[in-house]
Amino acid sequence: MKQDVSSFREAVQDPALPALCVEAQHRLGRTLRSLYERTVDGQPIPLDQVDLLLRLRHRERELQRQR
Repeated sequence: MKQDVSSFREAVQDPALPALCVEAQHRLGRTLRSLYERTVDGQPIPLDQVDLLLRLRHRERELQRQR
């Protein structure tokens, strides 16, 4: 996974834009993670998504039984 991230950074990095130092990247990551945990992560999963997950799991079980 780490290799994918570094290759992605190299592919999208624009030389016209200033690069963030490693400390700033880590600070930004911690701040965004904290914000996510306080907002999105604490929310319940919507019922339509629960239904979708249940249907997918049911389908996976059906496929496993067929093997």
